[in-house]
Amino acid sequence: MAAEELGLLSGTLDLLVLRTLAWGPQHGFAIAKWIKTSSDGTLLIEDRALYLALHRLEERGLVESQWGLSDNNRRARFYQLTRTGRKQLQSRTDHWTQYAAAVFKVLSAPAPAPSPASALDARRS
Repeated sequence: MAAEELGLLSGTLDLLVLRTLAWGPQHGFAIAKWIKTSSDGTLLIEDRALYLALHRLEERGLVESQWGLSDNNRRARFYQLTRTGRKQLQSRTDHWTQYAAAVFKVLSAPAPAPSPASALDARRS
Protein backbone atom coordinates (compact mmCIF):
# COMPACT_ATOMS: atom_id res chain seq x y z
CA MET A 1 0.00 0.00 0.00
CA ALA A 2 1.49 3.34 -1.02
CA ALA A 3 2.03 6.06 1.55
CA GLU A 4 -0.48 8.26 -0.26
CA GLU A 5 -3.14 5.54 -0.03
CA LEU A 6 -2.80 5.66 3.75
CA GLY A 7 -2.87 9.43 3.71
CA LEU A 8 0.65 9.57 5.14
CA LEU A 9 1.17 13.19 6.12
CA SER A 10 4.45 14.88 5.28
CA GLY A 11 5.14 15.41 8.98
CA THR A 12 4.72 11.69 9.57
CA LEU A 13 7.05 10.84 6.71
CA ASP A 14 9.60 13.30 8.10
CA LEU A 15 9.40 11.56 11.47
CA LEU A 16 9.85 8.12 9.88
CA VAL A 17 12.89 9.35 7.95
CA LEU A 18 14.43 10.90 11.07
CA ARG A 19 13.84 7.63 12.95
CA THR A 20 15.50 5.63 10.18
CA LEU A 21 18.54 7.90 10.27
CA ALA A 22 18.88 7.49 14.05
CA TRP A 23 20.76 4.24 13.27
CA GLY A 24 23.35 6.04 11.15
CA PRO A 25 23.84 7.44 7.64
CA GLN A 26 21.68 5.91 4.90
CA HIS A 27 20.97 6.53 1.24
CA GLY A 28 17.42 6.98 -0.03
CA PHE A 29 16.82 3.40 -1.18
CA ALA A 30 17.96 2.05 2.21
CA ILE A 31 15.66 4.48 4.04
CA ALA A 32 12.62 3.42 2.01
CA LYS A 33 13.52 -0.26 2.43
CA TRP A 34 13.89 0.04 6.23
CA ILE A 35 10.52 1.79 6.55
CA LYS A 36 8.86 -0.88 4.39
CA THR A 37 10.49 -3.74 6.31
CA SER A 38 9.79 -2.20 9.73
CA SER A 39 6.11 -1.73 8.86
CA ASP A 40 5.78 -5.32 7.55
CA GLY A 41 5.27 -3.96 4.05
CA THR A 42 2.40 -1.63 4.98
CA LEU A 43 4.25 1.64 4.34
CA LEU A 44 5.63 1.96 0.83
CA ILE A 45 7.31 5.30 0.35
CA GLU A 46 7.38 6.60 -3.19
CA ASP A 47 10.73 7.94 -4.39
CA ARG A 48 9.44 11.43 -5.07
CA ALA A 49 7.85 11.78 -1.62
CA LEU A 50 10.99 10.46 0.06
CA TYR A 51 13.36 12.82 -1.73
CA LEU A 52 11.07 15.80 -1.14
CA ALA A 53 11.12 14.91 2.57
CA LEU A 54 14.91 14.51 2.59
CA HIS A 55 15.40 17.89 0.90
CA ARG A 56 12.91 19.52 3.28
CA LEU A 57 14.74 18.04 6.30
CA GLU A 58 18.09 19.14 4.90
CA GLU A 59 16.83 22.70 4.32
CA ARG A 60 15.67 22.80 7.95
CA GLY A 61 19.06 21.65 9.18
CA LEU A 62 17.74 18.35 10.57
CA VAL A 63 19.81 16.17 8.23
CA GLU A 64 22.96 16.67 6.23
CA SER A 65 24.19 14.74 3.23
CA GLN A 66 27.32 13.76 1.41
CA TRP A 67 28.16 11.61 -1.58
CA GLY A 68 29.51 8.11 -1.05
CA LEU A 69 29.40 4.60 -2.47
CA SER A 70 26.54 2.21 -1.84
CA ASP A 71 26.98 -1.50 -1.07
CA ASN A 72 27.02 -2.23 -4.81
CA ASN A 73 29.68 0.45 -5.49
CA ARG A 74 27.27 2.96 -6.98
CA ARG A 75 27.51 6.63 -6.19
CA ALA A 76 24.76 7.60 -3.76
CA ARG A 77 23.87 10.51 -1.51
CA PHE A 78 23.98 9.50 2.16
CA TYR A 79 21.90 11.36 4.72
CA GLN A 80 22.56 11.59 8.44
CA LEU A 81 20.96 13.31 11.42
CA THR A 82 22.39 16.54 12.71
CA ARG A 83 22.40 17.34 16.43
CA THR A 84 19.29 19.46 15.84
CA GLY A 85 17.71 16.57 13.93
CA ARG A 86 18.32 14.21 16.85
CA LYS A 87 16.60 16.64 19.25
CA GLN A 88 13.75 17.11 16.79
CA LEU A 89 13.35 13.33 16.49
CA GLN A 90 12.85 13.01 20.25
CA SER A 91 10.42 15.92 20.39
CA ARG A 92 8.39 14.75 17.40
CA THR A 93 8.33 11.15 18.66
CA ASP A 94 6.94 12.27 22.02
CA HIS A 95 4.31 14.46 20.36
CA TRP A 96 3.30 11.83 17.80
CA THR A 97 3.06 9.11 20.48
CA GLN A 98 0.67 11.28 22.53
CA TYR A 99 -1.34 12.11 19.42
CA ALA A 100 -1.60 8.47 18.32
CA ALA A 101 -2.63 7.38 21.82
CA ALA A 102 -5.44 9.96 21.78
CA VAL A 103 -6.64 8.80 18.36
CA PHE A 104 -6.62 5.14 19.50
CA LYS A 105 -8.66 6.11 22.59
CA VAL A 106 -11.29 7.72 20.39
CA LEU A 107 -11.35 4.76 17.99
CA SER A 108 -11.84 2.27 20.82
CA ALA A 109 -14.23 4.36 22.92
CA PRO A 110 -17.71 2.95 23.55
CA ALA A 111 -20.66 4.54 21.81
CA PRO A 112 -22.03 7.58 23.60
CA ALA A 113 -25.32 7.27 25.43
CA PRO A 114 -28.20 8.63 23.35
CA SER A 115 -29.08 12.20 24.19
CA PRO A 116 -32.66 13.15 25.02
CA ALA A 117 -32.91 15.09 21.75
CA SER A 118 -31.96 12.07 19.63
CA ALA A 119 -34.53 9.93 21.47
CA LEU A 120 -37.22 12.49 20.58
CA ASP A 121 -36.11 12.50 16.94
CA ALA A 122 -36.35 8.70 16.83
CA ARG A 123 -39.95 8.75 18.13
CA ARG A 124 -41.02 11.33 15.54
CA SER A 125 -39.90 9.11 12.62
